[in-house]
Amino acid sequence: MKIIVSFLWIWLAAWQPLLAQTAMADQLRADGKIWVVVAVIVVILAAFIYYLIRLDGRISKLEKEQPLK
Repeated sequence: MKIIVSFLWIWLAAWQPLLAQTAMADQLRADGKIWVVVAVIVVILAAFIYYLIRLDGRISKLEKEQPLK
């Protein structure tokens, strides 16, 4: 139990700076450029998900072709 509580505190401490507002984010939001950042992140995540789906399909195909031992 002590390990879980310690892990939770470390995890929360690591996320705290990420949740704080920064001047850079405020400036991007004011200029309307935050949507460019959001779009780039969405494209990267979509490409990663597409890659994982394709990889899963290829692995499934190889598993079907492999004779059972």
